[in-house]
Amino acid sequence: MTSPQTAASRARLLELIKELAVVRGKVILSSGKEADYYIDLRRVTLQHEASQLVGEVMLDMIESAGISFQSAGGLTMGADPVGTAVMNASVRAGGTVDAFVVRKAQKSYGMGRQVEGPDVSGRDVVVLEDTSTTGGSALAAVEGVRKAGGNVVAVAVIVDRDTGAKERIEAEAGVPYLFAFGKDELGLD
Repeated sequence: MTSPQTAASRARLLELIKELAVVRGKVILSSGKEADYYIDLRRVTLQHEASQLVGEVMLDMIESAGISFQSAGGLTMGADPVGTAVMNASVRAGGTVDAFVVRKAQKSYGMGRQVEGPDVSGRDVVVLEDTSTTGGSALAAVEGVRKAGGNVVAVAVIVDRDTGAKERIEAEAGVPYLFAFGKDELGLD
């Protein structure tokens, strides 16, 4: 159950997303699709105040959905600060969630890993993303984590653009897709 503190954190995070991350104008998204706006969540996830709120809100959302997990992360680079924020929020709350980073491709040198950080093998994992349009980045992370032996239990994003990512991820990855905010909450209908 969401506490009054977390509800206040969620409201403040929404303000910061609207203020810092929503950029209006024609843009081409990583999916190749064109949009009339861009949600640059790195302006939020890497900002001192918002980063802590991201961790608190995402951790609460995942736990409120009844999902238990030991590690959180996703495809570099959008997911990197989200995973760190969730890890730090967990530690502040007395938990032990680790973060990880999924490279776009397995390294051909060193240890040859695609998933960096504490080993995800045999662990319940939440794949994170800042926002998703088609679900492609999250699905690439799911594939990398599964190859590394992790048990993906959910995909969670800060902002859902309502462009089919939820349906695609749930169908292809077979896990729940959670989001903290929909585009309607950002006034982007």
